[in-house]
Amino acid sequence: MNDFASSNLGSHAVLETVVHNQPPELKDWNPYASDPVLSRAVLRGGAGWHESALVHQGAECGSEATLRDAEDVQRYPPELQSHDRAGERIDVVRFHPAWHRMMDLARRHGVANLSHLDDRPSAWTARAAAHVLHCQAEPGSSCPTTMTHAAIPVLRRHPALHAALATRLAAREHDPRDLPIEQKFAVTLGMGMTERQGGSDVRGNLTQAVPLQGQTDGPWGTEFLITGHKWFFSAPMCDAHLVLARERGADAQGGAELGLSCFFVPRWRPDGGRNTVHLQRLKDKVGNRSNASAEVEFAAAWGVRVGEPGRGIGILLEMATLTRLDCALSSAAFMRQGLVQALHHARWRKAFGKPLAEQPLMRSVLADMALESEAAMLLAMDLAGRFGQAAAWQQGDAGTSGESTQALPDSDSLALDLAWRRLITPVAKYWNCKRAVAFAGEAMEVLGGNGYVESSPLARLFREAPVNAIWEGSGNIMCLDMLRVAARHREDAQRVLQHLDEVAGQAGCAPLQRLVQGLAVQFLRPAELLEPRARHAAQQLALAAQGALMLQFGSPAATGIFVDSRLDPDWGAAWGGGAQALPAQELLAQAWTA
Repeated sequence: MNDFASSNLGSHAVLETVVHNQPPELKDWNPYASDPVLSRAVLRGGAGWHESALVHQGAECGSEATLRDAEDVQRYPPELQSHDRAGERIDVVRFHPAWHRMMDLARRHGVANLSHLDDRPSAWTARAAAHVLHCQAEPGSSCPTTMTHAAIPVLRRHPALHAALATRLAAREHDPRDLPIEQKFAVTLGMGMTERQGGSDVRGNLTQAVPLQGQTDGPWGTEFLITGHKWFFSAPMCDAHLVLARERGADAQGGAELGLSCFFVPRWRPDGGRNTVHLQRLKDKVGNRSNASAEVEFAAAWGVRVGEPGRGIGILLEMATLTRLDCALSSAAFMRQGLVQALHHARWRKAFGKPLAEQPLMRSVLADMALESEAAMLLAMDLAGRFGQAAAWQQGDAGTSGESTQALPDSDSLALDLAWRRLITPVAKYWNCKRAVAFAGEAMEVLGGNGYVESSPLARLFREAPVNAIWEGSGNIMCLDMLRVAARHREDAQRVLQHLDEVAGQAGCAPLQRLVQGLAVQFLRPAELLEPRARHAAQQLALAAQGALMLQFGSPAATGIFVDSRLDPDWGAAWGGGAQALPAQELLAQAWTA
């Protein structure tokens, strides 16, 4: 409340407002050092060698200067400048200087490339933790950063193009200049798939690519002219995009269509001229205002094919698999940020004579939120670690850089890692992203009116959370992808379910065993019966995976209670609405050590 104190200045009475019972701003804190779940995941994933760097990054991400930059990039959104003063087309997006500082923050801490620069499997765990920290600071700048990270393994399969980009992709500084790639020391990459008529159905894409007539292959590969559009073109100021288009034969009029192929389309052509990628308008998004998303027209834009003709969808889905991992990680980061803001408020704010955090019902809600956040982080970080093991196996090298090396797991463990990555990636993306949206609303409710204003970090979080559930495949697409994997790769599905059953058996957790056995039966049903219930199956598999991870690696108070609460028939979808009595004091004490 506000009290008014009066003081006499001559004959005038002055009223001074004294603010009571308002929590101070959370600033100059360390989201890594105060997060025991994340730090344990880093050590468990073998990335202790990167912990000092993560502590340093956490200090930067929680600093007042970074928080002010995160506010500024939302307050001063990017602006499209399609033409210069002379009327020449330039298609430039102008950003506030704070945007480039946020991009540089991500780049310096390896979010764009660490997994691919260090050949230790644990580098994936280290990079995942860095991504989680950055998303808690400013998630908009993670969009071009994560696309750059996901594009690197695709480009490695195209030697000529990768040779021209390798040092620039490996750079640990952000280069904001709009110049030809050869003149830059660092580049960012994006992806262009979505069209007006297609959306998730990318096979409906109409953009055309025809070979450049009268020339042999250029230094970067087979050259094409691309004509068409993209309805959502995220981060249009990236130096290049991987674009999906229908490839035609040499005769543009009658050449046979070779299918949907993947093309590398830069902002500048190798001859130094601006490429004809015309930005039509910037999207006025519900979520972050810091990152630009555009509609674009390709007016015979120059590009080179990446990979074989007709394999564009498969190539870009390889990239999308990595961005789906990042969606699961960033949604876990959103939940963590929402939990911390709610706990900070509840520890300071008093109601009915004592702090909110000591009110029994509020304590129950916060404890349930802490349980959810921990399970989400475990699911995402464990998945990142399995990506690292699989990547090391695919490269045929367990790691030779750094002071220590890590041996690859035995064949059974590796088979589980590969199966887990294939089946659980869409499930983790679906469940974490869905839960983050509701979680942000719950955290906002803890703050009440203080959370429902744009000056609150929870307002930005609430607007941002839905994007991960939409981007790189909606919830339905993820659930259908899970069913596709279970049908086409039955051995992988069986291997994952067998592992979950073994974990439940070792812990003596009968509810989890029953759930896993039920999933095994579900996956045997015909597609026409299972597809309408795909979301239910995905939810059950997500809870089974989280439950097993909590039994293995959860914090002391959380071990077992997650399964007991989530698999209870009376479990309520609203946090704090379950019938189970949670060990609230212990859960909250270990949730945030600030």
